[in-house]
Amino acid sequence: MIDAHALPVTATDGHRFELLARVPARPRARLLWLPALGVAARHYLPLAEALAAHGVAVYLHEWRGNGSSSLRPSRTQDWGYREILQTDLPASLAALQGSAAADTILGGHSLGGQLACCLAGQHPAQVQRLWLVASGTPYWRTFPAPRGWTLPLIYRFLPWLAQRQGVLHGRRLGFGGTEARGLIGDWAKVGLNNHYAGAGIAQDLEAGLRRLRGRATAVVMADDWLAPKGSMQGLLAKLPQVDATLAVLSAAALGTRADHFAWMKSPQAVADLLFHSLE
Repeated sequence: MIDAHALPVTATDGHRFELLARVPARPRARLLWLPALGVAARHYLPLAEALAAHGVAVYLHEWRGNGSSSLRPSRTQDWGYREILQTDLPASLAALQGSAAADTILGGHSLGGQLACCLAGQHPAQVQRLWLVASGTPYWRTFPAPRGWTLPLIYRFLPWLAQRQGVLHGRRLGFGGTEARGLIGDWAKVGLNNHYAGAGIAQDLEAGLRRLRGRATAVVMADDWLAPKGSMQGLLAKLPQVDATLAVLSAAALGTRADHFAWMKSPQAVADLLFHSLE
């Protein structure tokens, strides 16, 4: 029996959103899952249901500006890593504390995996494991040539475009959704210098990553040029005290294309691999 419901959350600045929950009758662990850039939480319901069938309670976070979020980015409504890491995600973590499960897992896809690591580094006592799927640092040197050589230009152009337009119209570019310019600026700086930080964040996010302990299960897709193996290895290198395993899934193993997004509609292989890491 799996309980499917939406859990309303209000952050300290008044931002409202919902966690989409799939909770088995007797959960053995609980997972807070963070989406990829521009992807609404509902698109991970197949993954949530597959994991809940394994006994994992799953709570799908909603990014500020997407899906159930009460906000939308504009010239007058802007945010970046500070609002996500210090306001929204702590509110989601707090909403999980009443659930009946032993371990708390933070997980995410793409940008979600990166910010899951940063959040865990700032709240180490609340997180026992990391599950990272099709993720990795955006740092350009972790990408194979020649594609990696073009990334510094992209990391300079997209923030400029977002500042000029007031938001980044990502769907027109095939990258993300309608994104806040502050968020794109923070993300692009990591891509250029491989240093996690954010405008207005006083805490040293990199130091938090280095101090973090626990276990991480990382999964990359064999043909994923947006998050290649080297990118994930670069992210895991920031977690020197975390016991990490890295698996590469092929199209044959997935039963679908081994790219950045196709697995979301056919997540069984990913769910099975993540679940077995608990054993």
